[in-house]
Amino acid sequence: MYDVNKIREDFPILGREIYGKPLVYLDNAATTQKPRCVVEAISEEYYNVNANVHRGVHFLSQRATDLHEQSRETVRRFIGANSVSEIIFTRGTTESINLLASCLAKHIKKTQPEVIVSSLEHHSNIVPWQLNGFKVRPIPMADDGTMDVEGMEQLINDNTVIVSVTQVSNVLGTINPVKDVIRIAHQHNLPVLIDGAQSTPHMGVDVSELDCDFFAFSGHKIYGPTGVGVLYGKESWLDKLPPYQGGGEMIKNVSFEHTTFNELPYKFEAGTPDYVGTHSLAVALDYVSELGIENIHHHEQDLYRYAIEQMTQIDGMHIYGFNGNVGEMSGPISFRVGDIHHLDLGTLLDRLGIAIRTGHHCAEPLMRRLGIEGTARASFALYNTKEEIDTFVSGIKRVAQMF
Repeated sequence: MYDVNKIREDFPILGREIYGKPLVYLDNAATTQKPRCVVEAISEEYYNVNANVHRGVHFLSQRATDLHEQSRETVRRFIGANSVSEIIFTRGTTESINLLASCLAKHIKKTQPEVIVSSLEHHSNIVPWQLNGFKVRPIPMADDGTMDVEGMEQLINDNTVIVSVTQVSNVLGTINPVKDVIRIAHQHNLPVLIDGAQSTPHMGVDVSELDCDFFAFSGHKIYGPTGVGVLYGKESWLDKLPPYQGGGEMIKNVSFEHTTFNELPYKFEAGTPDYVGTHSLAVALDYVSELGIENIHHHEQDLYRYAIEQMTQIDGMHIYGFNGNVGEMSGPISFRVGDIHHLDLGTLLDRLGIAIRTGHHCAEPLMRRLGIEGTARASFALYNTKEEIDTFVSGIKRVAQMF
């Protein structure tokens, strides 16, 4: 049985007060809170096992190395990769996409490379491509926030190098049909990167079953630490891509005349890794696995459905991208209430102890497509409750009465 009240005991911050009000934390799409086991893993390693990993012959170094590499296996198992050689540790989804864009730009031979993305993308799946010389071509989006998959095929041309799409929108909560995207791209011999930042915490991910070529996610969005993330890549692709950065660890032999590079995955991991972060990420993934990702998904879908039911009863409420099918949505709900500015709404809810996100959510092209400058956004996690949603809805009504 999924006991959310018992689970909440693992997250001490959820018991604190803000401005004298019990904290209602609904900003999980930005970052999640951390369970005790993750925080304790960080302090435990720094206090008892802290030493630089790899090549050290002393006990602490070997123990830290074991924890670091065991974490790679935990990630491999969690996302269904075939080999630990396909798991690259990064600082998060943003760096994962920057890594791939940079390496791919060095590898390809096109003078005007293009990348196809969805119209729902976070800036981190737009800007890195532009910085590396790619023309970004967005897949058309319907008014209900769904992707025009058939329209994607019309964008493919001789300059197309890769398709890179988010699995779940960080603004609308739309679940993109990534299997169809991958199928169509592969018919044209194009690799596919899936941005899993908003999907991995909420639903089961199996990269082998998806058959994506690359997959990225961030630790801090799945109850792990900030500053650590993952880029999965098929070994066949990673083998032929050049390194991202140079320095220690990513080398096999170095002379003043020539350098040869290390084997996978170390070829892409220059310098001292955040070995404490990777270990605590693995602890977070084990925590999620113990609860059961399907149990989490069902709990959050129940919350999502309940929130939609309650929010749509508020006068002037407009929820963006909701097409009436909760099964096609996940995570965040972006909304506006009448003419209330989203910043005013978020600020006043904060005074009631309710934490939400406001603004363009690092998705300005999507905001322009919607014809707005920003929204308020609530997003749920495994520890949220219907009682918190009741408090949230009551808070919106109270704020609305002020305008």
